[in-house]
Amino acid sequence: MPGGRLTQQERQQIALGLADDLAYAEIARRLDRPTSTITREVTRNGGPTAYRADLAHRATEHRTHRRSPATPRGSEAPPQPHGRDAEAVRAYEEVFTTVLMQAGTPKMMARVLVCLYTTDAGSLTASELVERLQVSAASISKAITFLDGQGLIRRERDERRRERYVVDDDVWYQAMVASARSNAQIIETARQGVGILGSDTPAAARLENIARFLDFVSESITRAAEQAREVLHTQAGTTSGGTAGPN
Repeated sequence: MPGGRLTQQERQQIALGLADDLAYAEIARRLDRPTSTITREVTRNGGPTAYRADLAHRATEHRTHRRSPATPRGSEAPPQPHGRDAEAVRAYEEVFTTVLMQAGTPKMMARVLVCLYTTDAGSLTASELVERLQVSAASISKAITFLDGQGLIRRERDERRRERYVVDDDVWYQAMVASARSNAQIIETARQGVGILGSDTPAAARLENIARFLDFVSESITRAAEQAREVLHTQAGTTSGGTAGPN
């Protein structure tokens, strides 16, 4: 498997693969490169929808020329607890960030969320986030405001009166329930259209079917979230086979 920096031709192949909706693993296989290399390359250069080979190549050359020769080798990856492979952790964080971005989360918000998810404590201060992500305090503040507004994090004060940002075990439960509830307005509006368009018309039948579908899905999501909620509170190592599930 080849190493070293990506060539301009390889970047063009990455761009073509993205245009064909190929998975990172498939692009990596075709280039005989690690999947993490492709993930980092795309994430650093605009993501899967904005990646351009020529711009990515110029940006990499610029970063290379700007990099100080006095910087110790490997300093980009901070030390990791529990004997974790720092490079593997960083590659995973970039993959996770890309997945959240593809699901609609803005880039900086996704980076902050992944940073919190992959921290053992599940909480960080603004200064810690700035240090870890190497971005401005203003960028962190904007991301935190967005995530707090979406209910994806909460704020608390530690013993030194510093504000910390926390991801709770219940975040995904709350997000699923909120998503189900958000369909209520669509359901109500669709059924209003039934009366306006005439209950015996094709248009009204279409709207009623939409309302029934969303009603059923929302109820199913809420019921499933309630049943599976305890999974979010299962401690590591308490289940066999690496899979936890509600009784």
